[in-house]
Amino acid sequence: MVRTGLDVMAEKLPPPLRGKRIGILCHAASVTGKLIHITEVFSERKDCRLTALFGPQHGMFGETQDNMIEWEGYEHPHLHIPVFSLYGENRRPLPSMLDHIDVLLIDLQDVGARLYTYIWTIKECLEACALAGIPVWILDRPNPIGKLPCDGPVLKEDFFSFVGGASFPLCHRMTIGEMSLWIREKYIPHCDINVVWMEEWRRDTLFSETRLPWVIPSPNMPTLNTAIVYPGTVLLEGMNISEGRGSTIPFELFGAPWINSRKLSENLKERDIKGCRFREHSFIPVFNKFSGQLCHGLQIHVTEPENYQPVATAHHVIDAIFKTSPPGLTEFRKPPYEYEEKLMPFDILSGDSGMRETLMQRLDPVTEIERWHEEISEFMKEFSALSAYEG
Repeated sequence: MVRTGLDVMAEKLPPPLRGKRIGILCHAASVTGKLIHITEVFSERKDCRLTALFGPQHGMFGETQDNMIEWEGYEHPHLHIPVFSLYGENRRPLPSMLDHIDVLLIDLQDVGARLYTYIWTIKECLEACALAGIPVWILDRPNPIGKLPCDGPVLKEDFFSFVGGASFPLCHRMTIGEMSLWIREKYIPHCDINVVWMEEWRRDTLFSETRLPWVIPSPNMPTLNTAIVYPGTVLLEGMNISEGRGSTIPFELFGAPWINSRKLSENLKERDIKGCRFREHSFIPVFNKFSGQLCHGLQIHVTEPENYQPVATAHHVIDAIFKTSPPGLTEFRKPPYEYEEKLMPFDILSGDSGMRETLMQRLDPVTEIERWHEEISEFMKEFSALSAYEG
């Protein structure tokens, strides 16, 4: 069984942390292999003192269901310590928040997609802690879709935002510890980072092979299947197409009132996309886009994860929607989106404007996908120096 960074640290506290005031950035999925939450682990320790908590998007325990909903801090009802929101008025810890702690521990479950905001909350914390002279300890966790190949454009610096602040591919195969080290090396070299690595984890596995319990890391990430398709279908957030929010299988399901499911399904079948099958499905979202309206679309069923390319698949899906839907109905959303006021939402999600422009001009998807492969090859050369795990 895989042992997470939290499992390793819970067994033996590193000497530099003994006697320190500890702050923890965590969420609902910050649990041991026996489902004990990190706050319980550290509130009961006698060799250090838990003095503050910090929470990312969706709150400490996934309270904010929909996307881009801010939340406010509060006093923890049992521990009687401050809980600071890092997805509200402040996305970076203020000096007054950091006055409560000597060390910041970070334990967040990532899902393997560059635009998942937790790593960018971590980047904000690294910059704030570097300025304050506070060391940061990252408790590493599995990339749940590490078996999938790298996929999608590498983010360009001109498109950095709160859904991407380092030059990774959209589907990157890195763990949260590896991403944090990459960010330190590239952008915050003066930050004091320590990573508590996992034991018995291999990159070429899915989360289901770790024997760890799946705790939803965010409200619309209910299963591993969601995480597998997410790096691709999350791009629909940048369009007027429902990505399945407001249904019971977000991101696996997508659609819109004007989509012809049969035509779309037949178009995609002709493309011979590897690793998955598409099934016609209609749904009525209970929140988010088209709330209360009948949407026609498809569900993605991943049949061979090791051959499934989530971003390339999504590119084909969007191209097929344009080609099988009435003209003028399918559109790319305009800003603002996730605190970005100028850049197109689809561009900051995908990594640059290339993918959107290819789709708008109805160019061959293969040419665009080959462009990513060249970028990914260069990324992998650099990443190999930081890689901490086999597979």
